[in-house]
Amino acid sequence: MNDIALQAERPTLTTPRLVLRAFADADAPRVQLLAGDDAVAETTLVIPHPYPDGAAEAWIAWQVQEWAGSRRATWAITRGDDGLLLGAIDLFFRPARRQAGTGYWVGRDHWGQGIASEALTAVMAWGFDVLDLHRIEASHLVRNLASGRVMAKAGMRFEGTMRESVLCRGRFEDMSMWAALASDPRPASASATAIR
Repeated sequence: MNDIALQAERPTLTTPRLVLRAFADADAPRVQLLAGDDAVAETTLVIPHPYPDGAAEAWIAWQVQEWAGSRRATWAITRGDDGLLLGAIDLFFRPARRQAGTGYWVGRDHWGQGIASEALTAVMAWGFDVLDLHRIEASHLVRNLASGRVMAKAGMRFEGTMRESVLCRGRFEDMSMWAALASDPRPASASATAIR
């Protein structure tokens, strides 16, 4: 993994419709609004519900520490034309193996528009092309079929199901595992990503 890329500021990634940028303190109210929606939190393992006051501010501050420690890069998914915050996406690094995991969420009003797959494609391109990662992994609750479609559109391949591997809201659930290798074919949209 290319450590030099992690020594600078977190890059801004652009796609035809989106700008992926570092979160700012001013984003906290919108994060609380979007992530506080039970429909968003319900299919993730990390978003609490109800979403407590102060949690968004703490999460944004934590991202700075994670980047500084070369552990994780988190981006705000924003609309390119007006900057509206739509969701979040990250890469968490496993440098000894030249691998990373990824996760994302998008506000409910923006589901079904290809936003998550466009953002995921951009983040994966950065991971492979800039960080020289070999493999990027992702998972979703089996019942969250939309997340599987996002991963497939971004060029990931389904690798299997981990039965009852997570405890989510008091019940054990199956997880679908996906991954892409640097050598895998990429969606055509991957070449449209710009880094600044």
